[in-house]
Amino acid sequence: MRIDILTIFPEMFAGPFDHSIIKRAIEKGHAEIHIHNIRDYTTNKHRSVDDYAYGHGAGMVMTIQPIADLIDKLKAERDYEEIIFLTPDGEVLKQSMANHLSTFKNMIFLCGHYKGIDERLREHYITKEISVGDYVLTGGELAAAVLADSIIRLIPGVLSDETSALSDSFQDGLLSPPVYTRPSDYNGWEVPKILLSGDEKKIAEWLHDQALERTKARRPDLLDEH
Repeated sequence: MRIDILTIFPEMFAGPFDHSIIKRAIEKGHAEIHIHNIRDYTTNKHRSVDDYAYGHGAGMVMTIQPIADLIDKLKAERDYEEIIFLTPDGEVLKQSMANHLSTFKNMIFLCGHYKGIDERLREHYITKEISVGDYVLTGGELAAAVLADSIIRLIPGVLSDETSALSDSFQDGLLSPPVYTRPSDYNGWEVPKILLSGDEKKIAEWLHDQALERTKARRPDLLDEH
């Protein structure tokens, strides 16, 4: 998988992709992440990539020219399944969406700033708009990192135990059940005996019941979706 990220703050990605699972995925060749500085493509002599909004309101708008030129350049080099704009008014990211996107080969992520991007970019270039939640960030970089992480970890071969992702929260419409590890008794706080029984069928039933109860208590809206 190749992800091209378009941003005016490329240095923000130095941390998220240089550690842990994503770093290993890149080193093993399962994923490529290419960061592009939008300012490198502007024809403005001051390297400006924003301007005042026509007609109304405070705040600046990201201009068409550098973003369009950069996307055109990338599209001339390869085909992209999606050109994704990270925006608060996009479709909210869910596990099912991450599952679907993890099967793609090439994607572009556009990180917005200020009051957003010129609407004509959304009309003529963007194929999908994604939000990481109903709140506003200072820019799309953190959202792009979240989206990339949620997708790359699902690529076959990235996780050392590929079945681990199948038991994550939201994969089956439920939250994950509680988990425990050694010691089985700490300060008198004991691990549920069923988990120590070795009876795989009963353990699976218990885990499902716990997941269902946790979902009812914490995220009943997930049950309403099914």
